[in-house]
Amino acid sequence: MGIGMITITAMAVLLVLGGSTQVVESAIGVNWGTISNHRLSPSTVVNLLRDNKIQKVKLFDADPDCLRALMGTGIEVMVGVSNDLLATLSSSTAASDLWVSQNVSRYMVKGGANIKYVAVGNEPFLSSYGGQFQSYVMPAMTNLQQSLAKANLAGNVKLVVPCNADAYESSLPSQGAFRPELSQIMTDLVTFLNSNGSPFVVNIYPFLSLYGNSDFPQDYAFFEGTTHSVTDGPNVYYNAFDGNYDTLVSALNKLGFGQMAIVVGEIGWPTDGAISANVNAARVFNQGLINHVASNKGTPLRPGQPPMDVYLFGLLDEEAKSVLPGSFERHWGIFSFDGQAKYALNLGSGNGLLRNAKDVHYLPSRWCVADPSKDLSGVADHFKLACTVADCTTLDYGGSCNGIGQRGNISYAFNSYYQVQKQNSQSCEFDGLGIVTFLNPSMGQCKFLVGVAEQVVTKHLSLGLCLQSRGSRRLESLV
Repeated sequence: MGIGMITITAMAVLLVLGGSTQVVESAIGVNWGTISNHRLSPSTVVNLLRDNKIQKVKLFDADPDCLRALMGTGIEVMVGVSNDLLATLSSSTAASDLWVSQNVSRYMVKGGANIKYVAVGNEPFLSSYGGQFQSYVMPAMTNLQQSLAKANLAGNVKLVVPCNADAYESSLPSQGAFRPELSQIMTDLVTFLNSNGSPFVVNIYPFLSLYGNSDFPQDYAFFEGTTHSVTDGPNVYYNAFDGNYDTLVSALNKLGFGQMAIVVGEIGWPTDGAISANVNAARVFNQGLINHVASNKGTPLRPGQPPMDVYLFGLLDEEAKSVLPGSFERHWGIFSFDGQAKYALNLGSGNGLLRNAKDVHYLPSRWCVADPSKDLSGVADHFKLACTVADCTTLDYGGSCNGIGQRGNISYAFNSYYQVQKQNSQSCEFDGLGIVTFLNPSMGQCKFLVGVAEQVVTKHLSLGLCLQSRGSRRLESLV
């Protein structure tokens, strides 16, 4: 265990992996993705992880800047293979050898990165993908496993496939089964995982159930008790997480792997961009989840066995992500884009509440707003441009800035653009409609941001600075 491990239960949990029983401790990790116009340097982010005793991190690629910053920290890392690489890796052992050499071996040296998992694809079985990645997963897994073995890493690095919860379905947890068209590939996958001592990784989002279904009982999404419990034979479910988790347990059991270890690869609650997305709801959900796992209670089908690990989604807000699933997509972080805690959250690390990032360098304290002396009747194109380049999702219905009025909306858009442009003086012109102010125009819960200053990072011809690639998530079932 590296320095600063977040161990959220003092009790060891017995899990069966690959036919043998081993002792593990459930831990809380985080997903680190930075599809952002205001990126912190990797070293700043790693210091944030260490200050908060977060000892497990999941990346969505294998970016050199991130991995170099993680070297020597002891932090356990899951690196990712993007879905668009699966076809190449499935058809070429030379490609898989090269990928392992460039993205795993080079960092696993003495004092290097603690790479524990390689995620082969990300939610590749999403129904919305129409099966386009399905045939590549197992051949890519086979090739990568051989490449790890050639590099003498197969004993230390485990291959996994993060799956969305739409891979399985049921009206009740006990009846859970993988989608019929996935039956064979899931049998092959879990057989492979079991033989190599790897867990099943699943992403669960009760928020999406609530967001996408007006009949979904709100209290069932949380861990505070509910008046809408689900009775399933002798078992009663009081929250959506347990119901969803046990649906997966049932699906695995039907394939003969009912004791396979499960890791929750993504779970969380957004703080903005929708009616049910707010700071208080996020705090209640995430704290409830952490306490639930720490209690060692487990679920009705796995009493006393919480998930092997749980990775919160996510570490930081990513205000350049696609909003196709909803405006909330840019607001999942437990920290804002600049590494400042959004709410009081105890990760169970013995470290108390979240600690803010240190040594964050901001642009000067100035903002771009709509000139109060100007007629704004011709502002539409400027507003559209600003919100295309920058993030205006807090202005949407249910957002924290939804109630600041038309002129406030325009000012918010102007400033967001201005900060993305690193406060370039010309970026506040808007044909004379914008003006720079040194008075903070924030209103109540609506915060007008100041961007972070450029920080020097090494440039690489890679997939970008810890960029992640995720498909649109499917709404989870009631259970």
